[in-house]
Amino acid sequence: MKKTFYILFLFGAIIISCKKKDKASDVSGISITDPLKNGSTLDLIKDSIFLYSKEAYYWYDGLPSYDTFNPRSFTGSSDIAGLNKELDAISQYKINPATGLPFEYSASSPGHSKYSFIDEGQVSTQLNGTNSNFGFAPFYNDVNDLRIKYVYPGSPADLAGVKRGYKILTINGNSSLSYDNGGANTQFVVKAYTSTGSIVMKLQKPDQSTVDVTLNAASYTTNPVLTYKTINTGNGKIVGYLVFNSFTSDANADPKLDAAFNYFQTQGITELVVDLRYNGGGFTSTAEYLSNLIVPATKSGSTMYSYYFNDILVNNKETLLANQVRRDPKTNGLYNYGQFDYTVAGNTVKFAKKGSLNLSRVFFIVAGGTASASELTINNLRPHLDVQLIGGTTYGKPVGFFDIDINKYQMYIAEFETKNSLGQGGYYTGMTPGSATYPGIKDFDDVTKDFGDTTEVLLHHAISYVKKGVFSAPAARIQGLSGQLKTFSVDQSNEAGVIINGNQFNGMIFNGNLKKK
Repeated sequence: MKKTFYILFLFGAIIISCKKKDKASDVSGISITDPLKNGSTLDLIKDSIFLYSKEAYYWYDGLPSYDTFNPRSFTGSSDIAGLNKELDAISQYKINPATGLPFEYSASSPGHSKYSFIDEGQVSTQLNGTNSNFGFAPFYNDVNDLRIKYVYPGSPADLAGVKRGYKILTINGNSSLSYDNGGANTQFVVKAYTSTGSIVMKLQKPDQSTVDVTLNAASYTTNPVLTYKTINTGNGKIVGYLVFNSFTSDANADPKLDAAFNYFQTQGITELVVDLRYNGGGFTSTAEYLSNLIVPATKSGSTMYSYYFNDILVNNKETLLANQVRRDPKTNGLYNYGQFDYTVAGNTVKFAKKGSLNLSRVFFIVAGGTASASELTINNLRPHLDVQLIGGTTYGKPVGFFDIDINKYQMYIAEFETKNSLGQGGYYTGMTPGSATYPGIKDFDDVTKDFGDTTEVLLHHAISYVKKGVFSAPAARIQGLSGQLKTFSVDQSNEAGVIINGNQFNGMIFNGNLKKK
């Protein structure tokens, strides 16, 4: 199942047209030998999913034999549902000794993969800067309090005047929207905003007035920087505040990040708050770009992080993956995955400072939706400056992938793990603010306030720390409009945020430059 927080690693980023082959004998770009060569195209796709996993999956050594697994036995309500069901099964074999559960265990959806999934190219389109949806996402502020958590600029929701913090009273005439831990109400909400072409909502504004909006899904260019501003705390400190919502491609994201950081430089900021609370990840190269904007200049040339692939790839024993062909976006030449060096030494990224900010500390606002490339950025910087986390426990995705083309589908399975310059990684259960490992403070996401509002709970914590050297007292458990005590705990609120994300992408995609062997 797609999760919004993947770390995306795309080799060469441009997928050539030969991936769309339909001949059963050439499914996935390889010729499957006896006894697997016979069968329908769908049968051979199922075979290919398993065989590629046995070679490229980071935890391939936990998988059974072909005959034991029987990939052709998996079916679903549609072909792609059946293929994802097969991938779910693959993801549950390897057990994390630290937890006694599968590495890909998903607390919000047990039995489904936390990281791996198959689609028909939608993620590639989305991460290259084009969305085709309503442009908003909901969030449960409490059991009976569903809100708008963000709106993308230029999207249908934005053009209709929808704002963060608006309370959703009805969706398509349905007022039964109370949170039910992934039950019928929650699934209704998820389907309404992710799987339909139009939606009608009655919304309540902060002044208690209501408005009816009808939205039709449409394509728009994603601006991953939702807002940025500076805050003068009055004690000689100037705080830069940035909401970064997706690690889209460098072509899309880097100019927006440059505009924000150039502004911060001209304003002479002394502190930085990066809001990643809903950022499910994206391209690793964009994570590197953001890391280089934040890191002190003295760290240029030092190790940022390293990739760790499985031993089949490290020892260049891949036979199927070697036939996956890509076109290099820089040279326009063709290459395949079998040409590359998968060793740690060949896949270690160094800092290259960008801009002139010279910070000694950075605050990250995080939550259950903070995943993959977001977590990578945080982990990259931990050894090099004071990193403080504010909010809820992050998603927990220290692994990433590159796409594998199988007929008309793209398969994303965990193919590598990342670790920073101190060898720190392995945050499969997430990063918890205020823990021994991750300094900061744990508290509720305050969706009743707009981004950048200095009274918003999580931003207020950062401002308090800048002014006084301590975080403010944890927020009173009060709902914004009703004044009633919250039903949720911080952890329950965090988990509700993960569930309501539905099948939105979470991940880290490799799109760096692998060295040739």
